[in-house]
Amino acid sequence: MTDSGFISRKADHLRIALLPESKSSSGTGLDCIRLEHDSLPDLDLQSIDLRTEVFGVGMGTPFFIAGMTAGHPGADGVNELLARQAALRGWVFGVGSQRREIDTSYQDSGVRLLRERHPELFLVSNLGIAQLVEVARDKKWPILREMLERSGARALAIHLNPIQECVQAEGTPRFQGSWQALTELCERIDLPVVLKETGSGMSRSFLGRIKNLPIRAVDVSGLGGTHWGRVEGLRAGEASRERVLGQTFGDWGIPTSESILNAIEVFSGQGPAIWASGGIGNGLDAAKCVALGAGRVGFAGAALGVALKGEEALEEWMATVEQELRIALFCTQSAGVENLRTGKKWSRV
Repeated sequence: MTDSGFISRKADHLRIALLPESKSSSGTGLDCIRLEHDSLPDLDLQSIDLRTEVFGVGMGTPFFIAGMTAGHPGADGVNELLARQAALRGWVFGVGSQRREIDTSYQDSGVRLLRERHPELFLVSNLGIAQLVEVARDKKWPILREMLERSGARALAIHLNPIQECVQAEGTPRFQGSWQALTELCERIDLPVVLKETGSGMSRSFLGRIKNLPIRAVDVSGLGGTHWGRVEGLRAGEASRERVLGQTFGDWGIPTSESILNAIEVFSGQGPAIWASGGIGNGLDAAKCVALGAGRVGFAGAALGVALKGEEALEEWMATVEQELRIALFCTQSAGVENLRTGKKWSRV
């Protein structure tokens, strides 16, 4: 793909991802989860501790901004705003796909500047599985290492997006060799590897296959939010095959709540850390994900929509999300995030 084609596609993604039509009509399943209310918590609200660790690094919250965009002019302003607030508040921050830096001689100065401007930022780089297969096949490991070093990344996310690649007119649904590529990746780079879905969730059988891979975390990114099959269908012409495919597969996937429980069942307290994203809209949604067993909870579309309104709106939204989680912890007699995660304080409605 040409640079101009890449830039145009990424701009389309930002625009279309915020349309109501891009959202799955199926829910996350979190509406069916009820947290156990405690009428007399023996706590003070201000003493509730949101601090967590990610790969041994202390963070102020259990939240992350899921990777959404990178590598085109419209990405820099959004990423700078999100990264600045993430660094200030102790949120992990993920950038969008950096395939352009692997496929061409392009070097993304916008991503590099994020860590230079915000040294405390926990930045997660991002590459698609199809591009990782190409890296392994074409022996581009030095290029990948250089990209990670420039980015100042503290972890690398490999995103899995089979539905998107199948529906997208320019898609690359060539995943053969991915297992070997993932194994080789973990041997060749020193950074923690996060394996993440992109809104279609994870099944028990899939999680069983990756359980013993040397990855450090999985982001189950379940059904319930932006659906990339829908996005790619909406990008295409009204009479196109891609538009039909996007409609056919517009609710394909496994809801976020079910995906978390699948990971809990398969990993049984061992294996990669469990991160959750996919349709998370507020701090109560996040609290439910934590209660189900997720150690870190991510926002994508909700954060993007607020960020486009400006820094003041984003700062207020992030503070509100944190307070919502704090209240949920207080009202479930949970002094900290780990108390809620391990306390079995939920039931199905």
